Amino acid sequence: MNRKILLIEPDYKNKYPPMGLMKIATYYRRCKDDVRFFKGNLKKFVAQLLCEEYYEHIQNESLGKYFSKLVEYIRTGKYAVLDTIPNFRNSEFEEKIKLYRKRYTNDDIPKFDVVCVTTLFTFYWKKTVDTINFAKKFCKKDGKLMVGGIASTILPEQIFKETEVHPHIGLLDHLGDLDEGNTDIIDELPLDYSILEEIDYKYPVNNAYLGYMTRGCPRNCSFCAVSRLEPNYKNYIGLKKQLKYIEEHFGSQKDLLLMDNNVFASNCFDKIIDEIKECGFERGAKYQPKSDYDIAMNNIRNDYNIRGYCKKMIKLYDDISNKLSEVQSGDFYLLREKYGLLYAETSKKEAIIEFDEIARHLYNKLFKKLSRARYIDFNQGVDARLVTKQKMKKLSEINIRPLRIAFDHYSLKDIYEKAVRIAVEYGIKDLSNYLLYNFEDKPEELYYRIKMNIDLCEELDAAIYSFPMKYHPIDDPKYFMNRDYIGKHWNRKFIRAIQAILNSTKGKIGRGKSFFEEAFGKDINEYNKLLWMPETFIIYRRQYDKELRERLAERYTRHSPNDSDLANEWWGKFSQLSPQKLEKAKNIIAQNKFKDGEYEKTNDKDIEDVLSYYKIYRPTAEKQI
Repeated sequence: MNRKILLIEPDYKNKYPPMGLMKIATYYRRCKDDVRFFKGNLKKFVAQLLCEEYYEHIQNESLGKYFSKLVEYIRTGKYAVLDTIPNFRNSEFEEKIKLYRKRYTNDDIPKFDVVCVTTLFTFYWKKTVDTINFAKKFCKKDGKLMVGGIASTILPEQIFKETEVHPHIGLLDHLGDLDEGNTDIIDELPLDYSILEEIDYKYPVNNAYLGYMTRGCPRNCSFCAVSRLEPNYKNYIGLKKQLKYIEEHFGSQKDLLLMDNNVFASNCFDKIIDEIKECGFERGAKYQPKSDYDIAMNNIRNDYNIRGYCKKMIKLYDDISNKLSEVQSGDFYLLREKYGLLYAETSKKEAIIEFDEIARHLYNKLFKKLSRARYIDFNQGVDARLVTKQKMKKLSEINIRPLRIAFDHYSLKDIYEKAVRIAVEYGIKDLSNYLLYNFEDKPEELYYRIKMNIDLCEELDAAIYSFPMKYHPIDDPKYFMNRDYIGKHWNRKFIRAIQAILNSTKGKIGRGKSFFEEAFGKDINEYNKLLWMPETFIIYRRQYDKELRERLAERYTRHSPNDSDLANEWWGKFSQLSPQKLEKAKNIIAQNKFKDGEYEKTNDKDIEDVLSYYKIYRPTAEKQI
């Protein structure tokens, strides 16, 4: 008998799909098991599973449109929800749904043979631990609960302490990792993209091949966890077979996102680049997407993740309806109703296949797939210390955009600059970099690194996007559950100032001197002023800073009746404090506890006057003191 497999990703926001679970899905489908993926509210998922069993029990397609309402009733027990369903109350269907509500309250829920939970960053600690503990409810008595991923590998003892589950540490890169005697190596399997069709969450990266061509990193940087996650450096991992499998089953993807931590360290670098070219990512590469409709129909006909692709087909039918005229949409709706294809939860494979002749014609007529450029991205960045002209020339043979170069500390400035210049020399002009801060660096070094990129953009006519990344110790007992760590040269106020600036720049800084100077200051003195500036003045700087408005008058011609010069008024009083008073004020400001009302009070009028500006939390016409 085939096993029932449940894959769970905790309900946190993240950019990339869970590659580990996608490989595990491929493995279990090869074993002919029933695989299911979920990301979201687990209590609602329990109600959804019970409601699916309810529909199987009653065999009534007319209630398909009320699936979400019945899920809500099972979860909340509110009869008002049932009152919205015609002729439902006091019927046999109501009596049966009450049984499923009772099962929900008694934790009598559908069970699985294997439950796998992935973990990501440690600052999602509570959500991760809660998910693991809840996942136990889905396991059969003789079932298996597996936990793995980044947080589990970094903090296995803490995971066990809070969940009583021994997590898997590291990669699934050995024979028999999931089933004794099985010869598949999970980490080398292609990804199962079909599981993404089962959930409502949409990952920002959703049209790319994800993979590795190397593993690990020969460096052992003190701020980095790669040496623990991937302790053994692998020079080469084949990609072509994986991409071919993905294309055949799930359609070609636009971009290639490689998560290698140090591809320049590989002695197979030329071979890696040649294989990337063979996979269709050579310089100037184009992408012709396959029809989403064809992909879904082919998988339905092949019995591959019927649940996921039924949901996909219902979405595609809805897309067709949105393109049709009002009359045509009405006719299409009636046809779907006739075939029982209005709702994913009650749609049947046989009906979708029978409906294909009608829907395919409309989809092909209404949706045309245009050719687009496709790019390759070594997303974790490359090591500037290993850049050579020979390697950069080879790298320029593929359609890389952007080239990400790590710039983790200011002492690398000469090496980093040389790497950028070599890249531009070989025609790679779309660049990006990660700027680690709050580690052992000083705040002014972040400014100098960003300014360096701005200057290089202007000189080389390149586009360099900087992404400042706050250091967070992932295994320190005091900090792994939160983001509260403050580096030895930083303080809470400086951290908040940088975050306030990055919020306004959407986390990145691109080319453009005036943009940079408005965000981070025209020089190091203005940057230091921003670090101490009240947060509201940073966020709404144009409103509060007359000097800035005058400096950028050509760009900003719109004015608000609430415009003031409170920022410079604050700065004047702050700067005029005596050295002793200034030191005391800075000690209070550095703690940044004004919103909490916990900051240290003084009996000094001059200091209190300065501190009053930090209690302004929104744009106002006048300072509230």
